[in-house]
Amino acid sequence: MPEPTKKDETPNGQPEESVAPDSNGAPTLPEISLEVSPPPESVAEGKEPVETDGKKPEPTGPEPLQAVVAQEQNPVENGSNQREPSRVGVNDQAESSGPAVKEGTSSPPPAEDGNTVKKLSIDLPNDSAPVATTGRKDSVWSLGEGQAPEDVDKPIDNPPLSTLLIERPQSGTVTVGGDITFVAKVEAKDLLRKPTVKWFKGKWMDLASKTGKHLQLKETFERQTKIHTFEMHIIKAKDNYAGNYRCEVTYKDKFDSCSFDLEVKEVESSQAIDIRSAFKRSSEGQEDAGELDFSGLLKHRNQREHKQQDDTPEVDVWEILKNARPDQYEKIAFMYGITDLRGLLKRMKKMPKEEKKSAAFAKKLDPAYQVDKGGKIRLVVELADPTVDLKWYKNGQEIRPTPKYIFEHKGTQRIMVINNCSSNDDAAYSVVAGEEKCTTELFVKELPIKIVKGIEPVKTTVNERIELECEVSEEGAQVKWMKNGVEVPTGVRSRYRVKCEGTKHYLVIDDASKEDTGTYSVMASGGTSEAHVQVDLKPLKVFQDLQDMTVMLGQPIKLHCEIFPGNVPGRWYRNGQLIQPSDRLNIIHRAKIHRLEIETSSLHDAGDYTFVPEGYSQSLSAKIHIIDPPRVHLESLNFPDNTVTVVAGNKLRLEIPISGEPAPRVVWMKGERVILDSGHRVHAETYGDQTSLTIEVTEREDTGNYKIVLQNEAGEATASVKIKVVDIPDPPEAPLVPVVGGDWCSMTWEPPKYDGGSPILGYFIERKKKQSSRWMRLNFDLIKETSFEPKKMIEGVPYEVRIFAVNAIGVSKPSEPSKAFTPLAVTSEPTMLVVDDVTDTTVTVKWRPPETIGAAGLDGYLVEYCIEGTNDWVLSNKEVTEKTKYTITGLTPGCKILVRVKAINKAGASAPRTLQHSVLVKEVVEPPKIRVPRHLKQTYTRKVGETVNLVVPFQGKPRPKVTWIKEGNPVEPSHVSIRNTDCDSIIFIRKADRNHSGKYEMTVQVENHVDTAIIDIQIVDLPGPPQCVTIEDVWGENVALVWTPPKDSGNAPITGYTIQKADKKTMEWFTCIEHYHRTCITITELVVGNEYFFRVFSENMCGLSELATQTKKSALIVKEGLQMKIPEYSDHDFKEPPKFTQPLINTFAVAGYNATLNCSVRANPRPKVIWMKNKMTIFEDPRYRMFSNQGVCTLEIRKPSPYDGGMYTCKAINDLGEAQVECKLEVKGGFTFFELMQRGVPLHLIDKYMNESKIVEQDK
Repeated sequence: MPEPTKKDETPNGQPEESVAPDSNGAPTLPEISLEVSPPPESVAEGKEPVETDGKKPEPTGPEPLQAVVAQEQNPVENGSNQREPSRVGVNDQAESSGPAVKEGTSSPPPAEDGNTVKKLSIDLPNDSAPVATTGRKDSVWSLGEGQAPEDVDKPIDNPPLSTLLIERPQSGTVTVGGDITFVAKVEAKDLLRKPTVKWFKGKWMDLASKTGKHLQLKETFERQTKIHTFEMHIIKAKDNYAGNYRCEVTYKDKFDSCSFDLEVKEVESSQAIDIRSAFKRSSEGQEDAGELDFSGLLKHRNQREHKQQDDTPEVDVWEILKNARPDQYEKIAFMYGITDLRGLLKRMKKMPKEEKKSAAFAKKLDPAYQVDKGGKIRLVVELADPTVDLKWYKNGQEIRPTPKYIFEHKGTQRIMVINNCSSNDDAAYSVVAGEEKCTTELFVKELPIKIVKGIEPVKTTVNERIELECEVSEEGAQVKWMKNGVEVPTGVRSRYRVKCEGTKHYLVIDDASKEDTGTYSVMASGGTSEAHVQVDLKPLKVFQDLQDMTVMLGQPIKLHCEIFPGNVPGRWYRNGQLIQPSDRLNIIHRAKIHRLEIETSSLHDAGDYTFVPEGYSQSLSAKIHIIDPPRVHLESLNFPDNTVTVVAGNKLRLEIPISGEPAPRVVWMKGERVILDSGHRVHAETYGDQTSLTIEVTEREDTGNYKIVLQNEAGEATASVKIKVVDIPDPPEAPLVPVVGGDWCSMTWEPPKYDGGSPILGYFIERKKKQSSRWMRLNFDLIKETSFEPKKMIEGVPYEVRIFAVNAIGVSKPSEPSKAFTPLAVTSEPTMLVVDDVTDTTVTVKWRPPETIGAAGLDGYLVEYCIEGTNDWVLSNKEVTEKTKYTITGLTPGCKILVRVKAINKAGASAPRTLQHSVLVKEVVEPPKIRVPRHLKQTYTRKVGETVNLVVPFQGKPRPKVTWIKEGNPVEPSHVSIRNTDCDSIIFIRKADRNHSGKYEMTVQVENHVDTAIIDIQIVDLPGPPQCVTIEDVWGENVALVWTPPKDSGNAPITGYTIQKADKKTMEWFTCIEHYHRTCITITELVVGNEYFFRVFSENMCGLSELATQTKKSALIVKEGLQMKIPEYSDHDFKEPPKFTQPLINTFAVAGYNATLNCSVRANPRPKVIWMKNKMTIFEDPRYRMFSNQGVCTLEIRKPSPYDGGMYTCKAINDLGEAQVECKLEVKGGFTFFELMQRGVPLHLIDKYMNESKIVEQDK
């Protein structure tokens, strides 16, 4: 929470300074108020008084200021135009830089009332009041700003009602450490969105950035009432939270604010009640108002202290009120329970006032002075002791002698002369003599600025320069220029310029327009002058008129005219339609010349053109005529080479666009024959902008060139169109099938002899089984070649194929079917041919069967080989072999051979599968090589109890010998399981422990070749606790700890430590720091007065140790400077045998309701507690629950029955002895024989219980 400031703010959001009063104990002066009406001239003319800054007094000469007339203000707040008179107060205060002016508001009078009453008050409060108690108008403690007792009968002006806030935050009081909430409410019926609310303390401190533990802002909205609620919560208030606060509400152009005070009180141990607190308003407005009323004592008695009323100390409220400032009266009355404050103030008014004399000043400064601007003033004080040092201050800043400030000494008088007073000298002045201080307020009066020479009417034309001139009574004065009652903008981009030359002010419009016509006025503080400005158009003169034009189509069009004045814009029209500039149409205006340019003319550009100058009724006109030679637009047909193709038998209608202005005459011709429009099958037509040729039923003879001839007065044009009549092609001849495969064949054919007048686009192929009559199409996309390979046929089934030719017109008839053929294919090549073994004379190979065998089946395999470098393949097996492994014998040692295998069936031999590399006929020894996996090249780490399963591959030939050694000794098969194969070795540990850690050496040997690899296995576990934890030192709130690493690191490096602390009182452990790497640490921020134990856990990759090492001694945190030497005592032996401090008590229980037996036992070490019933130990019986907590032993019997009654014994046993206590439990309320049987009670016990119940009933 920010510190309180010395500046407050008024409720309307204007800043207000509040300065602490002087401490010289000067008597309270009454408020001086003066009511003044405005001059009759202002009322008669209905004008409002000239606005000033609210500080300028009217009296002339440097006399002491007795009353100051405040200027009436006319603020527009929250959309309201009501005038609010100001209220000004001058306070004599010392702790700030000087006096400050307080402004407030009173209730607004009607806007139309010209006789507005203005009120000004000068408050001279008691200098003995502290700053924190200075009140405000809206404070709950004050009746007004500096209201004296004699003014209590005067009516108090109410502030204007807010237009946004329907509930305003109220001032309040809170004790130190308490909570308080301020609430502001805004009605949202007329608001479209949520208003903006800001909370301030002092003048500028925005509290939105101060929210936290002690300050919270909350916003809520109630939909039913449509009210926004804004709350400010102050939590655990402190002394420096006291001060003035402000709440501002903003919504668009509306604004509202409210100030309120917060007083923070110290917590009082007791509150005394004075007899004078019984003031009560017994009769409003009568003579006895303010007399004592003893019945008021009953209101203020403390309800908790009815019997201690006589011990309450008496408080002299009169002395407190006499020494307090007037704005503190209401606060004091509230503190002491005085309800009739006005009656109390009336009595104070009748009491004589004692004036304290000043020890340093024989005569002080007057409360206020006034001087005209540019004048001279003398501030004079008279000292009681001329030897006292004296200093002058302005707004808290010491004044040094300058030509402006002159200091004079005349006997005991000390004079400060201020020359050439300006508005900067309008401030608070104070003089300090020794330890005393007196203050005053200087008001510099500015004379109203009068208009000596007013502005004159102006009548001019557009584009001329306008200069309005006025002369005022003083240089450097501020004036305001208005147009039709609205202030003229004079920014950088504005058309208006304002300049000042001495006392003359000018408003300049460089380029006048017709919109500048209006009433212009200039306003100064002492008057207003206005004049009318009339801007008219200049007469229009035509220097060059528009001319009619005839333009060839596509040529540019340029219309030109010259008019005066040249800067007049205009508009162009075509056939009455406004013309807008575009990419092809450009409108140019340069001085007197206006041009319309069209880059490329079109037929739409023909028509009547008109130019109309803006603001004039006169216009200029011209007519544009467009001519165009005839043309035939064949490009719009999008036919290649102007050739039109049509299918024989269809109707042809050929439409060709034509152009020409005027419309041309059209003639169609084929060769030398003219086609008439009256033909039967072939005829031509022309209408509008196109011509057409129609052939009802096309024939092959209609193919040929057609000529079009166009003629008009602008010229002649011709064009040619070729018409081509096409048909479907003839069928091709029967196809040939030269090659047949297992499920495919290869077929070829010749193109048809006649293509139908259109190129062949492709062919369709169909296939069917010879015994079937259903043809199946093999391709859906056209085949442009004359060959094709049909696939997916069934082996052994005869097939036939046929062909269709396709052109742009359609599909031909089918060709004759081909001769029948039957698919039959060999198998695919064998797969995965590898060398299995090699000796000095033989080579063994193996392979796998072919992937595709086919319908012909698989008869066997043939194996062939050849010497490397030759191409002579030798058949190794004369007869086919059905096996997939074969040994080639009789080879020459040292030679290199290539081997291939073929699959054989009825269709023949398949493609061979050949070895990729040649084979050397020689037995080869392959050295061993261990392929250690990447994750085993580093240390292989596992936790205790986990499974270890490692596979290490290797290679070598013949089969290598594998051995495992751990630290020089063979691996025990009982501890580690090892399994070896031809290509890898597996080491397996079902449940690892730390003994399995170590380096395992694997050796692979083939003859004299050996390869080794080392596998490092690390089995890790939780570490042990640190060995010793000691307290090295204790100072202030810090404790230094030192410990040694643990003996058992868990077979893994220690990664850190966790340190915990526990208060000796609670022994609840809290973690101070985790993952700490060093073996010494300083624990800080410990609580003074507490005694702490510490413990340390060690940590490795598996986690924290299960146990922790605790300090043997504790660390007592003592306050610095109060260290106490703790005496040493010998340890007391707390061991003792069990002893029951609270025995069992005979108990009655109700059947069906839980019963408990309680006792307490004391023993050290902790004893073992045994419960018995009828000397039988109770063990794991669900009907009993046993508890033991801090020596209190409890036995709970769940829903007992009469069978559960009996003698119960609690027995405690430890190493030093044993003890026991007994009690009797009786269960009231019986059960029937059937219920006891259901509960499983034995029959002899049921019989005993039934007999006892009868005896009890007889006794009753």
